[in-house]
Amino acid sequence: MPVSGGSLFRRGARACRRARRGEAGRRGSRMSSPSCISAVLLVFMALAVGARAEQSEQSGERSCDVVGDKSSESQMERALLKKLEPLSQMRFNVTVEKGKTENYVYQFRVCREVNSTLQDFAGLVQTNRQNGKTTVIGRINETQVFNGSDWIMLIYKGGDSYGSHCSSEKRRAVIMISCKRGVTASSFSIISEEREKEQDCFYLFEMDSSVACPAEDSHLSVGSILLITFASLIAVYIIGGFLYQRLVVGAKGMEQFPHFAFWQDLGNLVADGCDFVCRSKPRNAPAAYRGVGDDQLGEESEERDDHLLPM
Repeated sequence: MPVSGGSLFRRGARACRRARRGEAGRRGSRMSSPSCISAVLLVFMALAVGARAEQSEQSGERSCDVVGDKSSESQMERALLKKLEPLSQMRFNVTVEKGKTENYVYQFRVCREVNSTLQDFAGLVQTNRQNGKTTVIGRINETQVFNGSDWIMLIYKGGDSYGSHCSSEKRRAVIMISCKRGVTASSFSIISEEREKEQDCFYLFEMDSSVACPAEDSHLSVGSILLITFASLIAVYIIGGFLYQRLVVGAKGMEQFPHFAFWQDLGNLVADGCDFVCRSKPRNAPAAYRGVGDDQLGEESEERDDHLLPM
């Protein structure tokens, strides 16, 4: 049975007085202080522990309880509830207004009570904005959960009973959580309310969240493996060749680089190859422009100017 703080304090005071009287009767009042101080310290320690326990009990919130016995919960259900845990501290609201007859606000929490002070296990609540009436759509102590490749279905059962619909069965909420990467939670909305059947009526909601997404495949592609292998071989070649040239050959400066002469001539080799492959003109083609030479002028007649000479 829990003991209140006042009761503990009174017990500690009585123990202190008894210790003081006993010590005074045997050894004198000067020796009573240590016993009294010890008793008071014990009382305050008990008070502190009790206060922390009471505070944690009051602030602790109930979480989802899957339908059935605890021992019958599957590993999949436990894993899904743990996967939904990041959403438990968030609250979701949506307002639905249809003419003058329907004006509701729906409040939803993932595996937590909408109002923990009521202690009613209500996980999804409907509030009529016209008259303030509150109706529990589903409770977290009657939870079902299952999933697919990119979605999680959360079902709260055990809500307040229907009036004239669905054979007066208890309401239930179905929340479809779809995968959307990069978003913790968004787009909470109500899709429909199925209440025209004799039984198995439900409210259908949907929302987007990254918690419903499958784990991304982290395996490396073939191209990545080849690239890593190629980079590793280059690193081994450069480092190993550098150490060999420096420690074995005794090279200094740029000569320490492996096959330095080859890499130095690589630019010329590439240029020659490009010239050979890319140029379309034959290498031995005559020049497009030729200067005028003596062979093109021909021989002049030696007697061309003979008539100009004096006779």
